[in-house]
Amino acid sequence: MLNPKRTVADLKELRSLTGDQNGAQRVAFTPTWARARKWLRSKVEPTGAEIHNDAAGNFWATLGGKSEKALLIGGHIDSVPNGGWLDGCLNTLAGVEILRRIADQYKGKPPVTVRLVDWCDEEGARFGKSLFGSSACSGKIDMDETRGLKDKDGIRLVDAVKEHGIDFEKVKDSGKELKSAAAYIELHIEQGPVLLDLGLPLGTVLGTFGVERHAITFRGQAAHSGSTPMNRRRDAFLAAAKMSPEIYEIAKRSGQGPSRTGGVCTIGSCTTKPGIVTSVVEECRITLDQRHLDADALQRMLDEAKTASERFAKNGNVDVSWERIWNIEPILFNNELIAMADAAISESGAKPHRLPSGPLHDAAEIARAGVPTVMMFVQSLHGISHNKIEDTKEEHLELAVTAFDKLADRAIHWIGRGD
Repeated sequence: MLNPKRTVADLKELRSLTGDQNGAQRVAFTPTWARARKWLRSKVEPTGAEIHNDAAGNFWATLGGKSEKALLIGGHIDSVPNGGWLDGCLNTLAGVEILRRIADQYKGKPPVTVRLVDWCDEEGARFGKSLFGSSACSGKIDMDETRGLKDKDGIRLVDAVKEHGIDFEKVKDSGKELKSAAAYIELHIEQGPVLLDLGLPLGTVLGTFGVERHAITFRGQAAHSGSTPMNRRRDAFLAAAKMSPEIYEIAKRSGQGPSRTGGVCTIGSCTTKPGIVTSVVEECRITLDQRHLDADALQRMLDEAKTASERFAKNGNVDVSWERIWNIEPILFNNELIAMADAAISESGAKPHRLPSGPLHDAAEIARAGVPTVMMFVQSLHGISHNKIEDTKEEHLELAVTAFDKLADRAIHWIGRGD
């Protein structure tokens, strides 16, 4: 029998084991993360599931079914430094509780195979590479880029993962784990304020935003701040600064797109040269992050930002150049599973609501690999994550586990009908 209160108790136990006064400390490829993984195994073993780690270090627990077709329930137990007590591990421990229920109900032999996966290093906190395990499994990992990553102490990722039994050059071999995958579901705290502002405990996720991330460099002329008249300056900072209010207008206009979900734009950093108080800025580099669920709307946002930057550069008699840092296309989740998630939320006594995910998740990588996918969100108090104050009401956590289990049950029957 499902026991959501047991999941909350497990979450609290994990918090006491791997956190401190500053928050969760389960950074991947560290001793604390390894201890959390060992603890996770101890929670899964009583279900009788077969347990192993794949070539990318992903943890798999499998209840073999009458059909080889598999429902995958995904999560991640790693955290950012000083992180929240729910980010990632809620998914994993809700999955553990569902394994318990299925093992008990079907006496270890469900209609279809059910697999819990704890993805390796979702956060990318140590090496700056998010979705390490799931992108290796999907085959989308950039091996050359990842091979060169180092942490703040100069330790190479390839050496750090080796200490945990992972041969970096073979991580894509993990892709064989998806051979029989028929559906993938994931539960996560929202990490934002949408459900909070609506007064709703749960939501169905439509997909993850596409991302365009660029560095924009304006170049003018350094000149003495005391002797250069205002009308003679080629101030790179002035041109760059005009981008700040402009991206808010671009984001506001993006809500007119077909998805009607609206986009977001952020200037996250700004550096100047020569960077001294007595000189007009010669060079100003800003970084722009743009996200939208609709691919066409995302492209329009990018085009508008480029056009605006050229206009501001011309008006200020400076030059401008763009450099792409990273991008990913919008990932839309499976319509049938979305409908099942809505139904599961309704059946649990909550009002369904559909929303996109601004942050990326492992679910996006599995959807990219062609596996039908959906996510469910539970409300976050304060709309805050990646912070020790991250929290969710216990009654909402219990409701989320109940609804997520109902989604799993619907997915099992959906997969079974396909045989």
